[in-house]
Amino acid sequence: MSSFINIMPCLDIRAGRVVKGIQFDDLIDAGDPVAKAVGYEADGADELGFLDISVAMDGTKPNFALLREVTSAVKIPVTMGGGIRSREDVAAALAAGAAKVSLATAAFRQPDLVGHLVAEFGSNTIVVALDAQFNPKMPSEREVYVGGGKIPTGADAVEFARRMADAGAGSFLPTSIPADGSKQGYDVELIRAIADATRRPVIASGGAGLLVHFREAVRQGHASTLLLAGALHFGVFNIPQIKTYLAAERIAVRNPPTPGV
Repeated sequence: MSSFINIMPCLDIRAGRVVKGIQFDDLIDAGDPVAKAVGYEADGADELGFLDISVAMDGTKPNFALLREVTSAVKIPVTMGGGIRSREDVAAALAAGAAKVSLATAAFRQPDLVGHLVAEFGSNTIVVALDAQFNPKMPSEREVYVGGGKIPTGADAVEFARRMADAGAGSFLPTSIPADGSKQGYDVELIRAIADATRRPVIASGGAGLLVHFREAVRQGHASTLLLAGALHFGVFNIPQIKTYLAAERIAVRNPPTPGV
């Protein structure tokens, strides 16, 4: 596991555009995917997320052509998610230039799928994403939701992550539905519980609104990567600002900005 913390802008894609909302709803346009990707790389992003939400929301197929446009425009690794349901989808995403592929609903509904994918494509290639809603009846008080965060499953989020780690998943991307877009901070308890239970890298997602939230995700949540969407798209933060803050907090980041430059 790297000692550096990665900054990962996420492009939520619908109908070929970057969009962002709050708690997976009230989506508004946030720009052109290729332009956003190029800009974030220039600002110092370490990797990118490409999440095609059109599949869950509109019933379309994953937009591998647009993914290819994005991956061809940048040199940093891209993780593709959204509508990945089969071995063929994973192969298509990798062929379109993705470095990693994220599965959510399919990982839950097809219990053996992750193990088969890990055997063919390697553990580091497979990310398991899970959307979690607060539920005090669950052991971790977090329940897995599928179908774009709309359908409850009755499964505990941390226990599901543990099963996926046992199947060989290389990393995890948990998103707290209540925190998503709230700017109230990441769900640090969820991130830490999954990181500690799986001993795998965890991508903190959903809710950053203050610089201190990034420190909390790393120090308290044991996150390896910080995912941001709306906070970057709409100018709440920029990547140099985040890296400068983390470096000042003695958290190792790649290529921190040079003071005064």
